[in-house]
Amino acid sequence: MADTKVKGTIDRAKGKTRETAGKVTGKRSTQAKGKAEQLKGRAKEKFG
Repeated sequence: MADTKVKGTIDRAKGKTRETAGKVTGKRSTQAKGKAEQLKGRAKEKFG
């Protein structure tokens, strides 16, 4: 379970990075993928 929470934290960080990159480059698809990855990470953190 702790392993899943760590993976969730990593997914959230990767998602935030991707979202920021999308904002900088103006690519909405990259922003959306980043937000989705963050949600996936939050779910892993919360539900293990």
